[in-house]
Amino acid sequence: MSERILIVEDDTRLAEMLQEYLGEAGFRAKRAPTGAEALAMLAADSFDGLVLDLMLPDMDGLDVCRQLRSTADTPVLMLTARGDAVDRIVGLELGADDYLPKPFEPRELLARLRAILRRRGLPGRDAVLRFGRLEIDPGSHGVSLDGRLCSMTAYQFTLLLTLARHAGRVLSRDALMDLAKGEALESFDRSIDVHMSRIRAAIEDDPKQPRRIITVRGAGYLFARVQD
Repeated sequence: MSERILIVEDDTRLAEMLQEYLGEAGFRAKRAPTGAEALAMLAADSFDGLVLDLMLPDMDGLDVCRQLRSTADTPVLMLTARGDAVDRIVGLELGADDYLPKPFEPRELLARLRAILRRRGLPGRDAVLRFGRLEIDPGSHGVSLDGRLCSMTAYQFTLLLTLARHAGRVLSRDALMDLAKGEALESFDRSIDVHMSRIRAAIEDDPKQPRRIITVRGAGYLFARVQD
């Protein structure tokens, strides 16, 4: 059965275009022009995903996301015409899975929507991640190397887990903070570098010559699948 998507967008022309485009891609899409109507539809029916505009005529999309997250874990792709990074960070902290600035290409929206639906559908989300002698346990927020617990802060654990779940991919600092749902206090690029140094001190055999967390100059960080 095709997945059901609710498009919350007051721009009728854009909403109709997205409904048709997602329909052609195999989704069953419905539209809601206001936040109140969207919340009523979400309460009365089941949807697999939500495309949510940040600026709605009756209420802020952030409020819709906040109310939704109090009762459901429906994947949310947030649309925003605002350029302020604070809106993006707040949206992610409230539980949005991804964001897409306007204007956008429909193909990019489709790719991002499929990605968040795929991530939410992954089995064993709390399963222990094992990379040779290194183990990362999402359930207990524990990290061990050779069976020895590694000390790190909760935020450092979140950064490490995010990198490990995207092993083999280079993540920029901005992407890493977004995926880790970074707090505003952590929004300066260099703070990520400090955290990475401390994570390396905890999990690398030689932090000065790291093998697990690799810096890709000018691009970001990569978690290598070391199987030692």
